[in-house]
Amino acid sequence: MGFREGLEAFLIVTIILQYLSQTNRNEYKKFVYNGTMAGVLASFVIGGALYAVSSAIQKTEEIAKIWESGASIVALIFVTTFIYWMIKHGSNMVVEVQNQVKQSLSKAGLFSVAFIMVVREGSEIAIFTFAGQYALASIGLGISLALILSVLIYKSMVKINLRILFNITLVYLILQAGFLLGYAVHEGLSALKALSVISGDNFIFTKAFDLSGTVFNHKEGVLGIPLYVLFGWYSKPEWIQLILHYGYIVGMTLVWKNLRKKY
Repeated sequence: MGFREGLEAFLIVTIILQYLSQTNRNEYKKFVYNGTMAGVLASFVIGGALYAVSSAIQKTEEIAKIWESGASIVALIFVTTFIYWMIKHGSNMVVEVQNQVKQSLSKAGLFSVAFIMVVREGSEIAIFTFAGQYALASIGLGISLALILSVLIYKSMVKINLRILFNITLVYLILQAGFLLGYAVHEGLSALKALSVISGDNFIFTKAFDLSGTVFNHKEGVLGIPLYVLFGWYSKPEWIQLILHYGYIVGMTLVWKNLRKKY
């Protein structure tokens, strides 16, 4: 967590800086740097606000589950929007970013482009953190690795096929979005159960399967933990959670396949 979002933001900043170098407009680079730093600071402010809200809410289990469900839905909307954008523009991202820079070639314009790109990904990381309860250390490591790789790319020390990178990113995004939908439903149902809105013996809580007592336990299992982190695996899902989780993945994969023919 953090690597993919950080890499997307830093790569876009890298593309902007490389374009300015190629067109001998180095005097504009400082506005890109300033926009990037402002985006990072804004992301910390958003993260701090979410942390404060989350800390206050966690004192009540029912409200905490509603919060986690709602945060997951918001994150899902963010990710789905970006998935659609990536399908349409990901393979031509360098050209898309360069065109945007051409249209925004001013101090304020370049500052705004860098700021928006960074704060968008920073906000996504913040929401993901509190929706999925990711460890801050792993997020920090992911962002640091993304920054190092982006610097190496900028210095031309590492070459990377952007088409392959963004295809891998799309697959990861679709898997994580499916998990977020399933997680939102699971936490929402748990909250309704805790609030006695829905009885615990309601058919909606019927489990599709239960592998929590095996190595596939998503919280403690040797295989379950990496599957959970990488693919959003859940070892004891309700039927509705399972259907929505994997239904989303199949649906978005079909959308990707159909839109790829057009773009």
